[in-house]
Amino acid sequence: MSLDEADRRLLDLLQQDCSLSNQELARRAHLTAPTCLRRVRRLVQSGVIERRIAIVDAQRLQAGLTAIVEITLSAQTAERWAAFEALVAGVPEVQQCYQVSPGPDFVLVLFVADMPAYHALAHRLFTAANHVRNVRTFFSVHRSKFAPRVPLPTVTSS
Repeated sequence: MSLDEADRRLLDLLQQDCSLSNQELARRAHLTAPTCLRRVRRLVQSGVIERRIAIVDAQRLQAGLTAIVEITLSAQTAERWAAFEALVAGVPEVQQCYQVSPGPDFVLVLFVADMPAYHALAHRLFTAANHVRNVRTFFSVHRSKFAPRVPLPTVTSS
């Protein structure tokens, strides 16, 4: 899908605050309200906008533990990779899952209530029965930046 400058402005504004009303979004994007609504619907229907969510600050709630986990499977095959991805897809504590190269096969970002919850999850997921050979976990002690935003290239004229 080709994006013009108006689409990029809308995406940039929505990535900053998706709770803006259509009227406010249109005003900030320098569009009319009907044009803005039509463009946002097109971006949603085409899959460019995957979903709109609220990001909760766990630190303010004083709840939870973030773990970054490297996973190496016992065999590097398409079937094992797909099986592992399917295994973690339905686990709410797994916030993100990346297949990576080189190094481990996967890097996961987990959010669990506490250390006992991490241990229970690790015993359930990271076992030989799930073809996991090696697990290396890092626990976050401080988050200095969190910006879930896709940088949008500017339009250049030829």
